[in-house]
Amino acid sequence: MAEESAGIPLADVLRAANELLSGGLIEDYALGGALAAIHYVEPFTTYDADIFFIPATQDLTAGIPQIYDALRARGWTSKGDHLLFGDFPVQFLAAHGLTEEAVREAKPIEYKGVSTKVFRPEHIIAIAASVGRHKDFARIEQIMEQTDVDKNLLETILKCHKLSLPKQ
Repeated sequence: MAEESAGIPLADVLRAANELLSGGLIEDYALGGALAAIHYVEPFTTYDADIFFIPATQDLTAGIPQIYDALRARGWTSKGDHLLFGDFPVQFLAAHGLTEEAVREAKPIEYKGVSTKVFRPEHIIAIAASVGRHKDFARIEQIMEQTDVDKNLLETILKCHKLSLPKQ
């Protein structure tokens, strides 16, 4: 993964996610969103981290209140939809469907001595296609140009989730 820029305490965020995992609050997690994409492509500006998790229980709240309580007890604060580690915003997003598949099939890595998982580029592309914003289409193009994408795996994922890539 590209060296984190000043102000992004990613290793600390990943340690906290690992504590949620070992504490049984979540079943599994992986780094998704822009920081996952940066693992595969040239760095670009992003303002938060997206941690997709599989809840330990399947109740309606999907573990969010327990995650907030556990991280607040460790000194984190909250602002809107984000938890803040210092001033750095982090979203914990309950995974389902495509994002749950992305968590389960995420690539294990070690980042600054912290074991974690990061979405595979094929899942990042499929998720971007499902969201469909201009910046998502730009991310698809960037990943396709700068990363060795498994086109067969990508096609399988797209077909399974009834998605297609934007027309060039």
